[in-house]
Amino acid sequence: MALTLIKLPSTARRGEVIEIHTTIGHPMETGYRPGDDGKTLPRDIIQRFSCHYNDELVFSAALFPAMAANPYIAFHTVATASGTLRFTWEGDNGFRHSDSVALQVT
Repeated sequence: MALTLIKLPSTARRGEVIEIHTTIGHPMETGYRPGDDGKTLPRDIIQRFSCHYNDELVFSAALFPAMAANPYIAFHTVATASGTLRFTWEGDNGFRHSDSVALQVT
């Protein structure tokens, strides 16, 4: 279970552009760095991030080894209707984490 921080307004007016900030606790190990024993640490990165708003994809990103640990992603979307934003992170070694936040549109 990963720790996520998601920041967005809890309410918005219909048609308003809202800003969304996400952070997930993850080491993002590149697979190139040596460990304390001199052996290369195995690669462990988040490869994909997506956000669905009421089951419609509104944002996605591909992440690469150059991304920092605990990746921070910010983006905008338009508030169209009350519902749920579902955030999904997928990565190496079968890593998959999802989190959801409700948005009330007036």
